[in-house]
Amino acid sequence: MEEIPLDFMDIKELYRCYMPFLKQGGLFVRTAKTYKMGQSLALNVTLPDALEPLLVTGKVAWITPHGAQNSSPAGVGVAFIDDKHHLNDQITKLVAGLQASNEITYTL
Repeated sequence: MEEIPLDFMDIKELYRCYMPFLKQGGLFVRTAKTYKMGQSLALNVTLPDALEPLLVTGKVAWITPHGAQNSSPAGVGVAFIDDKHHLNDQITKLVAGLQASNEITYTL
């Protein structure tokens, strides 16, 4: 299984990538690489102000191809499957203040 490092330097970028509409949460990964729906990936996620990355496994649930009509960056959304470190809960707390904002995300 391929492992992808994701380092979030600020809360706004984390919010743009977060996919709360997925049952167990998920993250959008900006990438030029091509993945297939359902493909298993491991994300090594460093949250803003965190000292250590957290590993979560998931499956590709969203694909934004190059040249998407809405000018979103190319990449894939990874739905969390095995979230031993409760990454989804941590992200939810971090982005709570932005949930009602009009800030554009990379997905919906």
